[in-house]
Amino acid sequence: MSRTSRTPRTPQTLRTPHSPHSPHTPRTPRAFRTSSRRAALFALPAAVLLALVPSTASAYPNPGTVTGSTVVHDPTMIRTSSGRYLLYATGGGLSYRTSTDRIAFGAGGDAFSTKPGWWSSYGTTEAWAPDISYQGGKYLMYYAVSTFGSNKSAIGLAASTTGLPGSWTDYGTVLTSTTSSDHNAIDPNLFVDDNGKWWLSFGSWWTGLKMIQIDPGTGKQLSSNTTRYSLASRPTGTKAVEAPYIVKRNGYYYLFASYDTCCAGTSSTYKVKVGRATSVTGPYYDKNGVALMNNGGTPVLESHGRYIGPGGQSIVKDADGDLIVYHYYDGNDNGTPKLGINLLNWSSGWPVAY
Repeated sequence: MSRTSRTPRTPQTLRTPHSPHSPHTPRTPRAFRTSSRRAALFALPAAVLLALVPSTASAYPNPGTVTGSTVVHDPTMIRTSSGRYLLYATGGGLSYRTSTDRIAFGAGGDAFSTKPGWWSSYGTTEAWAPDISYQGGKYLMYYAVSTFGSNKSAIGLAASTTGLPGSWTDYGTVLTSTTSSDHNAIDPNLFVDDNGKWWLSFGSWWTGLKMIQIDPGTGKQLSSNTTRYSLASRPTGTKAVEAPYIVKRNGYYYLFASYDTCCAGTSSTYKVKVGRATSVTGPYYDKNGVALMNNGGTPVLESHGRYIGPGGQSIVKDADGDLIVYHYYDGNDNGTPKLGINLLNWSSGWPVAY
């Protein structure tokens, strides 16, 4: 689920393509990767009626108003050319939500009506932390397959011409990690640079967030560049950083990530932080000049009031600005994970949620 639980988001040619994940301590359930969690993810909670304005009691805003099927974990969202929002999230064959107004969300079938058989090699029959984008005339979705507390993990890739449930063709593994790896192959995010180069960031706990270069023709690692770049790490104290997401704004690359632990309901300590760099591969620094490779990170969202442990974030460029899409644990509903959406203001040179 959240990218904390993400401790654990090939093809044929695609040109027209939680408790801690600590290597020593099994991570706690990342917000329901079990069947019970699956059931919770498809529950229909009461409408969350909140305003898109900052809270007077906190430096962090409440989520904007969303209603309907809003129980999600690790959401990724895209707006189609027709204006429909497609949202996928952790659970089952990657659970699906849709909306026409960014407020009322309905549920549908999973991305995969038949789950790929190779998932079972990683001890699971459900997938986590998807990442959806539209590239070269196709929707692409990278996703993670793993089990709590293990870095025997894999990142898979699927493609679709419509982006709708049941339409996805799976292309198998893009990247894997084993119990002897110093990293964890989960929580993928695809970034396409202005020059057409493709990069996949990923990771959870262990030695932190990583990146590889991707071949746009296959969706897999570029054979001429096998470097695994390091983006963010917590060398002292907890290793809890995961769920990278990169965007480029005003000449800088911004790396968003989820820090601390998810999937513990109202005891979750998840929060979203950011750093920026002049190169996609880093080094990334926070607002105070602290390197993200050395525990750095400027807060974007943290717990306040009933909105506990925001994280598992993705960024969506919409008609009215950038959105940060995430889950939080509802303190007024027994810690149920729910959808949060806020706008981002970049006028200070750093993303500020409102």
